[in-house]
Amino acid sequence: MSKKCEKLVDIGRRQFLRGTGIVAAGGIATTIAPAQSKAATPLARVNYPSSKLGNIKDLKADAPFDVAYPDADAPGVLLKLGKKVPGGAGPDGDVVGFSTICPHKGFPLSYSAADRSFNCPGHYSRFDPEAGGQQIWGQATQNLPQYALRIDDKGDIYAEGVDELLYGRLSNVL
Repeated sequence: MSKKCEKLVDIGRRQFLRGTGIVAAGGIATTIAPAQSKAATPLARVNYPSSKLGNIKDLKADAPFDVAYPDADAPGVLLKLGKKVPGGAGPDGDVVGFSTICPHKGFPLSYSAADRSFNCPGHYSRFDPEAGGQQIWGQATQNLPQYALRIDDKGDIYAEGVDELLYGRLSNVL
């Protein structure tokens, strides 16, 4: 004759599910609580280098101007689009800067002035510079990283941050 475990509890399916729901709710509450307490303090921010990328006189409408930001191993471009766009800098709000490495698999992107898009030759992802680098087609799961730009009174263009993670990096700033 087998001996029964004295600590064995016989519960039904509903009681088991009710118990797991209470435990899960408690886990969620403890996960959310620390995040709420941190909201009162300023969030840690990546300190990007402020780098001069060019001058507004260097730019021609719909012609990419090659740059590198936040370091020499991160190719990108500046574009003057000729109309005010999200994230645009300068007096007309039409100067934008983007990484030119596809966020999907790291292929180099090319700019097509005909349809104003960045195009990837690898898996055909396309990105719209007039909509903040938003993906409009393809395999990528992230928008194109866009530079935070500042233009001073002499027309010098400075990059001071990037809004998405650059392909192949754990951090944008080394």
